[in-house]
Amino acid sequence: MSKIQIGISSCLLGQEVRHDGGHKRNGYIINTLSRYFEFRPLCPEMAIGMSVPRPTIRLVRDNGEIRLVGSKDPELDVTDAMNRFSIQAASRMDDIAGYILKKDSPSCGMERVRIYNEKGHPEKNGSGLFAHHLKSAHPSLPIEEEGRLMDPVLRENFIERVFVYYRWQKTIREGLTVGGLMDFHSRHKFNLLAHNETIYRELGPLVAEARADNIESIAAQYLEKLMQGMKRPATRKRHTNVLMHVMGFIKEALTADDKQEMLDILDKYRQGQVPLIVPVTLLKHHLRRSPQPYIEQQYYMNPYPEELMLRNNL
Repeated sequence: MSKIQIGISSCLLGQEVRHDGGHKRNGYIINTLSRYFEFRPLCPEMAIGMSVPRPTIRLVRDNGEIRLVGSKDPELDVTDAMNRFSIQAASRMDDIAGYILKKDSPSCGMERVRIYNEKGHPEKNGSGLFAHHLKSAHPSLPIEEEGRLMDPVLRENFIERVFVYYRWQKTIREGLTVGGLMDFHSRHKFNLLAHNETIYRELGPLVAEARADNIESIAAQYLEKLMQGMKRPATRKRHTNVLMHVMGFIKEALTADDKQEMLDILDKYRQGQVPLIVPVTLLKHHLRRSPQPYIEQQYYMNPYPEELMLRNNL
């Protein structure tokens, strides 16, 4: 498989583009994710012509409007330049499958970025200007901050969403048909069920409405709901429900001892005694002995390369 295209803040790759000439090189991104993702680096502040080194900038609230100005010199105002660039840049990112942003940045921060109020007090309730326009232009795009990637649950959630989004892009590139939409939905059912059962139940009827004359409209609604559902982190309880469902497909082929072992492992997983990889591996063992075509085509069993070892920490 060719590497998946991912946007990223340049400083996270070790590029010396920070205001002080430094960087924020992230070892996990460079040493692990780079094996599967091809990064497209961008520093919005450099892109609008700011130098290295450069004065620091911050977000301020001025008469209800958010401005991006110099931290020490408010006469330095790059709001309009950043907005223009961000809108243009975001419009050219239809081919990426995800974005990793630098946390806390007044240009790239995804959330909880400091906005200074009229009294000069910081309120951590904003987004960087570039991040804001990126999210507005691509509301379904998987976006995450490098700091949150250190959390095993959020890391796994982001990477799973990237692979789902990438497969959706591939489906679109190949020419979306009613049959293609149904196949995509069928193969991702268990993924979605582990994240959000409500949206899982909404998408079935939506797909059933698809016809040649409304496929584009249905597809747009489908992607929005799908990625909304996938953004909700899966829980041990929901994973257990999915794995029990998978087990149901092979229960007739299991011996009484096999069933009890599987149930015991699922209970240990549900209680947090073993990671997700343990019951999944045991189920795969039984599926190799008793193949089930429907389960084999489910991405839930292999949502991303095993070498990432994401389920080892869930």
